[in-house]
Amino acid sequence: MRVCLIASNRYPIREPFAGGLESMTHTMARGLAERGHEVTLFAGEGSQVPDGVRLLPLARVEVSDAAMADRWAPGLEWLVDHHAYLGLMLSLARTGADDYDVVHNNSLHHLPVAMSSALDVPVLTTLHTPPLPMLESALALSPRPPRFVAVSDWTAAAWRHVVDSDVVLNGLDLRDWPVGDGGGPAVWSGRLVREKAPHLAIDACRAAGVPLVLAGPAAQDPTYFAEQVAPRLGDGVHYAGHLTAAQLSEVVRTASVAVVTPMWDEPYGLVAAEALASGTPVAAFARGGLPQVLSPESGVLAAPGDVEALAGAVLAARDLDRGAVRAHAEATCSADAMVEGYLRQYAALAGEAAAA
Repeated sequence: MRVCLIASNRYPIREPFAGGLESMTHTMARGLAERGHEVTLFAGEGSQVPDGVRLLPLARVEVSDAAMADRWAPGLEWLVDHHAYLGLMLSLARTGADDYDVVHNNSLHHLPVAMSSALDVPVLTTLHTPPLPMLESALALSPRPPRFVAVSDWTAAAWRHVVDSDVVLNGLDLRDWPVGDGGGPAVWSGRLVREKAPHLAIDACRAAGVPLVLAGPAAQDPTYFAEQVAPRLGDGVHYAGHLTAAQLSEVVRTASVAVVTPMWDEPYGLVAAEALASGTPVAAFARGGLPQVLSPESGVLAAPGDVEALAGAVLAARDLDRGAVRAHAEATCSADAMVEGYLRQYAALAGEAAAA
């Protein structure tokens, strides 16, 4: 099939990934290309695409000082986003069916949804977040809504008041996440931002007497990092920085337990899946999609925000069998399962388009 994957125009698809959306899109692009499909990717400047994947250029805009002097002018970042997606969707409206069999939208921008009915090629949108106002607005005005897939049952339920969606769980290329022996410090990975609350992981591990390694980008919320994370470092807590997938895999597979501390409803929880693939059991707050990602054999859940309960979960999870943890990952969150799930969605959409 000929597939156009739409990601964020702000963040490149390259390591170290900005977040789970970028990692998932890379996994999809590589998996599709390895299966012989023709893949084109729309993503941020500087993306390093897998072999066999074509990268679309971003539409750029230079707005005059006179226009930006308007008191109601939006911010430049908003304009850059708007222009990039508008350029993409207008291009797809002109040549879509000539170039593609399906468009798969992984972005959080409203224009791919709002303009989907203008395309003569079917559009599939993956819901990576809880409901967003701009996407709800786009759907309210869409005469022919695109098909949706959610990354977990929780995410599908969260969007059900607006749109129905099938569920395809996110997946990892298990070749990139080999099993380790564990036995090392606990690990927390992800964006070091307030809603992911790594400071609570520090507090819980310190209460449990378990050393902790933090890994991930801190630049997205430097104030939070400076106020809540940096003062807690030391005394068994180490910040390893923003790591590549290979570097992170080494840290995760040698860890005794992975700690996941969302203070928002994680739609899926890719960092938990990365730990499971590494054979590393998970201690996590029970929010969003995490209860679906974990099983009693692979992780221990704690009440959201309860640091004392999370400390107990850290100690309990360390005793889980690492072979059973990896087996759960192989059964539920492999890249193969994800890619095949989306290929079934693509085939259904292409069949409906051909019959129309």
